[in-house]
Amino acid sequence: MTQAVDITIDTLLDREKIRDCLYRYARGVDRADETALRSAYWPDANDCHGSYNGPIDGFVDWARKVWAAKARNVHLISNILIEFDGTDPQPVLAQVESYFLALQRGPAPTGGEAQVLLAGRYCDRFEKRGSEWRIADRVVIYDWMDPQTAPDQDEATRFGPRQPIGAAFPDDVIYRWKQGGPA
Repeated sequence: MTQAVDITIDTLLDREKIRDCLYRYARGVDRADETALRSAYWPDANDCHGSYNGPIDGFVDWARKVWAAKARNVHLISNILIEFDGTDPQPVLAQVESYFLALQRGPAPTGGEAQVLLAGRYCDRFEKRGSEWRIADRVVIYDWMDPQTAPDQDEATRFGPRQPIGAAFPDDVIYRWKQGGPA
């Protein structure tokens, strides 16, 4: 009986580590935090992300270009289904499907601003190496795309008294708090 309880607790801990990894990805891509983004993937991982398909280093380079353009992203991750491959003695592989909503705004190829609402799924193969779970292979499945009209006003005008506005690393409130600073 004790062994079954230990396995169940270990499995729950593994599930939480996988969820934390997915959320680190969202923070990394939304806050332009390369360290957080890289921490979601194994160094030899592959990412098939629509217009990019290849090694994680190339994906990070691609993300850096998006960040340099001062794009704004908000990713919401939900409906996380984790299926472990084997449990003898502990699982080291998991197939993970998670749904996402992403609101993205940045420079349009033809000038001005473009904005789009995307919905889809991250289909991930996670690997456990040592005690850590990370993405080894990702395929992004797009289920919905809604091009939107980007607002004409700048953010300070649009947000008004709703401050602070989310910012890129290291200027966002979460990083100041992590360093013991004020909001």
